[in-house]
Amino acid sequence: MQIIPSETAQKMHQRLSLLYGADQATPLTQRLLMTMGRYGLLAKQQQQLFKESNAGRYDQRDVVLITYADSIQRPDEPTLRTFQRFAHDNLRGLISTVHFLPFYPWTSDDGFSVVDYRKVEPRYGDWAHVAAVGKDFRLMFDLVLNHCSAKSQWFRDFITGIAPYNAYFHKVDPDTDLSQVVRPRPWPLLTKTTTHEGDAWVWTTFSEDQVDLNWSNPDVLFEFLDIFLFYLYQGARILRLDAVAFLWKKIGTDCIHLPETHTVIKLLRDVADVVAPEAILLTETNVPHKENIAYFGDGDEAHSVYNFSLPPLLLHGLLRNDTRHLTEWALGLPELRAGKHF
Repeated sequence: MQIIPSETAQKMHQRLSLLYGADQATPLTQRLLMTMGRYGLLAKQQQQLFKESNAGRYDQRDVVLITYADSIQRPDEPTLRTFQRFAHDNLRGLISTVHFLPFYPWTSDDGFSVVDYRKVEPRYGDWAHVAAVGKDFRLMFDLVLNHCSAKSQWFRDFITGIAPYNAYFHKVDPDTDLSQVVRPRPWPLLTKTTTHEGDAWVWTTFSEDQVDLNWSNPDVLFEFLDIFLFYLYQGARILRLDAVAFLWKKIGTDCIHLPETHTVIKLLRDVADVVAPEAILLTETNVPHKENIAYFGDGDEAHSVYNFSLPPLLLHGLLRNDTRHLTEWALGLPELRAGKHF
């Protein structure tokens, strides 16, 4: 197992204490170090690849292509293979990074209802096809943290009561006052489900097919730490943390931007800084600017955040040949403190 700097291990211990209590912090820290040790070769294999692909991280010359894994198709061929051939022949030198939107087995929401985080959807290909694209371009993956598919094995095991998945999801009394909870979509917050113990209502922020995971259970954290490391091992240079603002639930609050959510991101950053220091964490939080940039933390959370106001204002300026609104908006942005960007 690779050596973890004592200062980093102490930070991890503090974060785990904040999340799960001081009495759990030491065994959970040991578990975390063992989890990282499983991917000990990551530092040797992937960091060199990262360093060769870019001396720093990003600058104004970089172009990221966002695409679905089946955007380019050819009969009787895995779509990732079709994309790889097309990109190799036509896109080298034009783009630097390929962001494949969720290419894992899924059931709804264009991929964001994940059935199995560790597999490639067979229609698209397999991990070898993903790696082939990575030979020409840096790779960006989605890490869908808040929820998984109601058709996943995790949720099926929850329904039948199989440990540890019987504690992977939130069961909530339907009479609970959830009026403070921020709602990004108009559908019911709770979905009725029949389990081995009878009817239960589970938390479903985005849809009944997207069941929210219970991050107050440390087993969920460690499930995703392993997936996080697995994606880095598979060549992910950027990890987009999908719907991360809603990750932690605490009844009696608005359940968005909670301190525990920020602590989870800090912990992911601690891990990345050790095993893949050239990797980038990108938070997807479609919220007002002040809340959005809070995910930089004090230079210890996300390396980058989406800015959802910029694209429409930029397109408006190009289409109208008028940059007034774009300029006014840009001039109103506050300065980031030193250390809050890469």
